[in-house]
Amino acid sequence: MTQSAPGTSAVSIPRATLVGGLAIAIAGAVLFSTKAVVAKLLYRYHIDAVTLIAFRMLFSLPVFAGVAIWKMRTQAPLSSADRWRIVGLGLIGYYLSSYLDFLGLQYISVGLERLILFLTPTFVLAITAIFLKRRITAVEWAALGLSYCGIVLVFVHDLAGGAGSTVIGSLFVLASAISYAIYLLGSGEMVKRVGSLRLVAYAMCVSSVAGIAQFFLLRPASLLVQPLQVYGLSLVNGVFCTIFPVFMTMIAVGRIGAATASQAGMIGPVSTLFLGALLLGEPVTAVQLAGTGLVLAGIYMLSLKK
Repeated sequence: MTQSAPGTSAVSIPRATLVGGLAIAIAGAVLFSTKAVVAKLLYRYHIDAVTLIAFRMLFSLPVFAGVAIWKMRTQAPLSSADRWRIVGLGLIGYYLSSYLDFLGLQYISVGLERLILFLTPTFVLAITAIFLKRRITAVEWAALGLSYCGIVLVFVHDLAGGAGSTVIGSLFVLASAISYAIYLLGSGEMVKRVGSLRLVAYAMCVSSVAGIAQFFLLRPASLLVQPLQVYGLSLVNGVFCTIFPVFMTMIAVGRIGAATASQAGMIGPVSTLFLGALLLGEPVTAVQLAGTGLVLAGIYMLSLKK
């Protein structure tokens, strides 16, 4: 989704810049992962995924719209083809993936949800291998094996809490991860032409409009009236779990490069696991920690190949 300056590496940049960039990347990853915990808290007020995503978009849209308007006024207009590509990317990458993710969170723990989403790089690899005929190396096969063994371990563990709901929720989140992987593949060339900030702002505006329109098509407007706690949590979801992480990730990539920033982002599943225990009372077991470790090890191996 973002790009780094050519030649940027952790070795060639000053230590102060590296430490600062890592801190921003880690904070952004933790904030982004927190959206799963916030969603679980919102579900306690008996709202559904359609309402949840609409409130999230209502609170985040003004900022992304402001950035989009600024970019439209200061940069050359996009071609008609690029406009339609951004519409498609916004619908797939932010609207559909977010909606499927929030649907899945109605059924599974935040720890399992975050681990499944963290498999996105492996789906990117699998899609390029199947459809673009890219050969998968032995190291990449080993990384895939580790990651999926970790997911299976946590999945089987969580089946004890309700087999049917765990399967349904996991399938929703799996579809979310796949849709975001498609977005990442489709946005690769767009980032070079359009720029990461402009692409994110435009795509988020598209997804926000789609999420809000979905609400008014499927739900009565009276559901906009909610307890004060729902507005507060939705504000946190829209600002601290959406706007801040997007811009913090871009700042981090600009300072330390995409590879280093993505490795720092591996703190996400771990933070979600412990935030779920702290705020939701979800247990942290040895099996979950082992599964998380396997997934992180696999993703780390993939990141070294990039």
